[in-house]
Amino acid sequence: MNYDTSTNTILDSDSLENDEKLLTPLMIFAREVLLYENQAISEQDSVKAVPYQLDEITNLCVDNLLGKVARCCRKSQVGKKLPTAFYVHVSALQTLNPILGIYENCARRHLENIDEATLVKFSLHQPKISYLFYPDFDTDAHPALQASIQINLATGEVKYFDYSNSENPPVLHRKETFVAADYPNYEKFSRLTRCEEKWGLLDNTSVIGTREGWLKYLGYCGVEIQDHAVVERLKQENSELSVPKIERHKAAMVRNSLSKPVRLVLEADLFWDGATFFDYGCGYGWDVKCINEEGYAASGWDPYYQPDTPRIGADIVNIGYVINVIESLGERREALLNAWELTKSLLVVAAQVLIDDTDRGQIAYGDGVITSRNTFQKYYEQEELKVYIDQVLNVDAIPVALGIYFVFRDAAEGESFRASRFRSHLSTPRVRSQVKRFEDYAEMLAPLMAFVSDRGRLPVKGELAEESVIKGEFHSFNRAWRVILQATDADDWETIADKRRQDLLVYLALNGLGDRPSMRRLPAQIRNDIKGLFDNYQKACTLADLMLYSLGKADIVADCCEDSAIGYKQPGSLSVHVSVLEELDPLLRLYEGCANRTIGRLDGATIIKFHARKPQISYLFYPDFETNPHPALHTAMHIHLRDLSVSYQDYSDVYNPPVLVRKEAFVSPNYPHYEKFAKLTRQEEKLGILDGGAVKKYREWVKCLEENCVKIKGHKLFWRSNADPERLKMLQKAASERQQKKIELKPGKIEETGEGAEGAEEEKEEGE
Repeated sequence: MNYDTSTNTILDSDSLENDEKLLTPLMIFAREVLLYENQAISEQDSVKAVPYQLDEITNLCVDNLLGKVARCCRKSQVGKKLPTAFYVHVSALQTLNPILGIYENCARRHLENIDEATLVKFSLHQPKISYLFYPDFDTDAHPALQASIQINLATGEVKYFDYSNSENPPVLHRKETFVAADYPNYEKFSRLTRCEEKWGLLDNTSVIGTREGWLKYLGYCGVEIQDHAVVERLKQENSELSVPKIERHKAAMVRNSLSKPVRLVLEADLFWDGATFFDYGCGYGWDVKCINEEGYAASGWDPYYQPDTPRIGADIVNIGYVINVIESLGERREALLNAWELTKSLLVVAAQVLIDDTDRGQIAYGDGVITSRNTFQKYYEQEELKVYIDQVLNVDAIPVALGIYFVFRDAAEGESFRASRFRSHLSTPRVRSQVKRFEDYAEMLAPLMAFVSDRGRLPVKGELAEESVIKGEFHSFNRAWRVILQATDADDWETIADKRRQDLLVYLALNGLGDRPSMRRLPAQIRNDIKGLFDNYQKACTLADLMLYSLGKADIVADCCEDSAIGYKQPGSLSVHVSVLEELDPLLRLYEGCANRTIGRLDGATIIKFHARKPQISYLFYPDFETNPHPALHTAMHIHLRDLSVSYQDYSDVYNPPVLVRKEAFVSPNYPHYEKFAKLTRQEEKLGILDGGAVKKYREWVKCLEENCVKIKGHKLFWRSNADPERLKMLQKAASERQQKKIELKPGKIEETGEGAEGAEEEKEEGE
């Protein structure tokens, strides 16, 4: 894209003197919004509140102000909402929350030549406002951006972007979303959007954002836009498009196990007794066979392999790797809508993502490729796939793995599933005192203890199946609970409650990234959790927002990584095994959740790497982490949180892949194989072969073992039987001296870990 940009700092030209202080537009906004809120408080006669003092402006931070703006934007009934920005037509500014009006005025009064601006863009994560110029907004169905002016309210810096001479400027879609319903052309804009959605013209968001990409896409679809209407081109006009013969059925895979999407449904325990399953586009029908063997009623339909099977509704419907093999945009959309229509409870959508190799005998066709087998493949970007599903079905799809999404018919069930993904696994506290009254009723009280261990609070009426039995004996849950506390430690229960609060805050904070549901839209059990653990929803959301906004400060993330008691630390990063994620600081769990919530996690990921110096999360897959003392990296997925872009690296065929050492550093001490991992590390440290980081290259590592005359079997280090005796004697002596120095430097620590005794045992083991 070609455009000119220039920068001008407002403070160089226009004085912002006020009370002999130089104020930035953001500081002025802070002052004015405090005045506005003070006035609102004073006008509420029934509320005895102390108004803000003006000197409190010095205590306000950018994150708090941005949070206030972002909340107002997300609650607005007018305007287009995106994850990182909010757009509104200038004619609708007066309908916005007064706080947004104050914010926009603070920007407007320090800019010139913006009277002809068409749209105002509010950045949600940065203190920036942009004025966008679309001079043909009313007359052009998809007007091109001519220019934009952006102001940073925190610094006063202004940037100008000129697209007037660009050959491929950005173009606008869904114009009705920017204006109010009483805008003169609102209905005309809406009709066009509905028609374009019907044709599937707005589904491929990755290519239609610029004029060149939009026109090319219209050409491929065989239509054009005339006077805010979609017009199909005459066939002869489109005859130059040579349509290859595409054999979709050849894309069906022969499997001997469940497909990944259906396996994830089973692992998530989303099947229940009596649940029915339907596979839309079942291919050879292996998923249907496997689900039948699991004891559930299952059937499937496929236009080639099972065309006569009736398409019937089911509780769980799978449309796995179907939409990516349909070359027709209209048919692709129709297939997804048909599958959704059959869904009673859960729709599973899966598609191919992240094309890695463009040199595999494939040719470009439409928005995908045709393979050498005459099959079509549409490779989605992960975020593009979510946008497609959300737009076609008008839902908020939940990513569960790369290219796999769950869509719940009941939004409350979807929220329950989201929350469950951030719930820690906790055990019921053990009985510490022998109390006869407790022992007499231990069996009766066990369900109540299990419930509190699970939810962190006492149940409300109707939540516990054994309620009548317990209340029949104790009259209330509170009285029964007092008996339990006599035999257990109250601190253990408070630890559980605190952990559940953290789980809920992570869930609510991540909901704040999108359209956070109201209390009424939450499942009853989560509503009860919030009331029991936070008193009210507003308090819980405020705490969650504070957590979310704190992630904008790199030093906070860095401090959390540095202070973590679990994981392998390097300058600027922390790496942990997936099993310990729920044991980390809630801020780190939230940091990972920002990636996981929108993109999903690499299926089978072993290690999660937190980058402290840049907004990035990496998922690393070491498939034989448990069995291989030093596993090789198979694949890596890096999610860049600033723009939610994904990069993917495949090391499976690399000659010299990275390998992992010091495996115990990535897990917690209660991990099943922790001691085995730690013992090998101590043996390797004694030999001096672990100098450096926890990641080595395979070839160099093999050479290092050979040079030190050792080999590894079953997480144990052995001297090589064919090693040179003199070389072996020298290495053993060096190892003993190294161990002796370690004992002299840290005698207490060595004694505690038993390394001295282990060294003698090690020599015994190494003599093959």
